[in-house]
Amino acid sequence: QVHLVESGGGLVQPGGSLRLSCAPSGRAFSMFVVAWFRQAPRKEREFVSFITKNGSIKYANSVKDRFTISRDNAENTVYLQLNSLKSEDTAVYYCAASGPMMVVTTTPDDYDYWGQGTQVTVSS
Repeated sequence: QVHLVESGGGLVQPGGSLRLSCAPSGRAFSMFVVAWFRQAPRKEREFVSFITKNGSIKYANSVKDRFTISRDNAENTVYLQLNSLKSEDTAVYYCAASGPMMVVTTTPDDYDYWGQGTQVTVSS
């Protein structure tokens, strides 16, 4: 069984930064596509960013130029750097992974493995 473990969430003031990490636990699993989603209270889960094993990247328009996704294939870890945080970024952030995809999507249902989520709260 593959589980993903996120870390790095917390409370930060507007304009601040955080770095989230995502890595698999359990059996060895090569994460071909890794995505970050987030879910705020009373809202649907929304796409934030993905990165493929060969480095293709996509961001949601709401986070473009503020968030940066990266991966360390040797460590099998994916990072999400959150800069210039706003109150509307407050949400539980989830890491999701998949094996190879014919077409990489931003749809949560297309991802097979999920983490438990890490809370990001942006507040003064």
